[in-house]
Amino acid sequence: MSEPAMATTEPWAALEEALGREGVLRDSAACDWYAQDVYSRGEPAAAVLRPGSSEALQAAVRLSTAAGFAVIPRGGGMSYTSGYVPAGPRSIIIDLGRMDRVLEVNREDMTVTVECGCTWASLHQALEAEGLRTPYWGTLSGLKATVGGGLSQNAIFWGSGQFGSAADSVLSLDVVLADGSLLRTGSAAQAEAPPFFRHFGPDLTGLFTGDTGALGFKATATLRLMPVLPARDYLAFDFASAEATIAAMSELSRQNLPMECFAFDPFLQRQRMKRQRLAADMKALAGVMKSAGSVVGGLREGARVALAGRGYMDDVDYSVQLVFEDRTPEAVADRVRAARLVCERCGGREIENSIPRITRANPFGPLNSMLGPEGERWLPVHGLFPHSRIRAAYEAVEELFERHRERSVALGVGTGYLLATVSTHAVVLEPVFFWPDELYPLHEDSIEPKHLARLPRHPANPEARAHVAVLRAELVALLSSLGAVHLQVGKAYRYRDGLRPEAFELVAALKRAVDPEGRVNPGSLGLP
Repeated sequence: MSEPAMATTEPWAALEEALGREGVLRDSAACDWYAQDVYSRGEPAAAVLRPGSSEALQAAVRLSTAAGFAVIPRGGGMSYTSGYVPAGPRSIIIDLGRMDRVLEVNREDMTVTVECGCTWASLHQALEAEGLRTPYWGTLSGLKATVGGGLSQNAIFWGSGQFGSAADSVLSLDVVLADGSLLRTGSAAQAEAPPFFRHFGPDLTGLFTGDTGALGFKATATLRLMPVLPARDYLAFDFASAEATIAAMSELSRQNLPMECFAFDPFLQRQRMKRQRLAADMKALAGVMKSAGSVVGGLREGARVALAGRGYMDDVDYSVQLVFEDRTPEAVADRVRAARLVCERCGGREIENSIPRITRANPFGPLNSMLGPEGERWLPVHGLFPHSRIRAAYEAVEELFERHRERSVALGVGTGYLLATVSTHAVVLEPVFFWPDELYPLHEDSIEPKHLARLPRHPANPEARAHVAVLRAELVALLSSLGAVHLQVGKAYRYRDGLRPEAFELVAALKRAVDPEGRVNPGSLGLP
């Protein structure tokens, strides 16, 4: 098949008319800044478009693709898998950040409709005032991470221990396709129906979740609501080995006990403890006291955290951190009793619960953790596994790291692990890398200035960076061979190579149907 003819007229005047001059950025600084993520930098975009409404988004996509440009959706920019990094020339990045409104909180139907540039932090704030929440309610980077980005990446964290990923909470989407047309999914696909239910025939909503922006632009999303669960408690346990840690986490997950369940290996734990300072501790303590719900309760919880300090973590090996929520204190206490029994049976030693208490009280903190405590670059890689395979996967990754240990130590490359449960049936294994290297402008602009000013600066370190790239490539291949599936697929994971041929052909056929010229985020999901 021959390539489609390239339009000869550039679209800038028409785009400025449709979006306003503030909605079209063509200066070199913006075109370079938007073309980088936490890990990688691409060729600068030809332009950055910032539509302020669904109609403006439709015009932006239609005019850009008609002129022969590739168009790439961008949310909060917290990705590390090159999902929105341009794969080639003549690319326009469309930043959804101006489409940030909560359009409707429908208490009667228990749905909320938002523009997809709305951050998870903003949505949480709007709903919390109403005593409501979405089942899944955001990532730790939710200060910048957006609802649309979370659905495109199928993000996890807040609420994931019981309610799964972001895609499990969405009912309906308005999606702008490559030609600028608007597709409504879920019950809203029925000509007379509002967006209140996910399924009406085949699951069209699901087709556009986890697509990393390869199939279209999410303009608005309708998510289901539930009441805030007012009763909370926390536990933390120390385990002597990864084996015991994984056994406990899997059993906690199978019994559906915690709302959030996450764990650190000794290396990542030390990084976390070194990163924070007294000022950050005091901010976190204020959050704990505020979240307690009463003056007396706030003073009690604040005093407990303050007295615990950090010394209790000095002799901790693998720590499991647990958050519990339910409708009544009695129901939460029942969950805590059962979880304590699970952890003790797996050889755990109960420790102070300051980390889950502080984390839950400050759910969307500053993004300072995208660098290490000594200003190191940070890169996670992950895979999701069933309980039956997670231990073998951890051991295989450890063997890979051990083969490269000598070289890693020589170059100052550190490796650690974060683990987390997803509902009752999956565990995330997230190896992370830290290495000394120069920063990208994205790091400079995302981290609190005072925090950034305290960190050491490192020169460009191509040797260490190349070593991390080798480790990352080997790790991605290993995880795929072990049967891992991935969130935030982007252009980094082996989606095309890992799928059965008939499954990938169905995805490719869908791509051809909604984007026949391949203009929307080329290369994402391994699609041409």
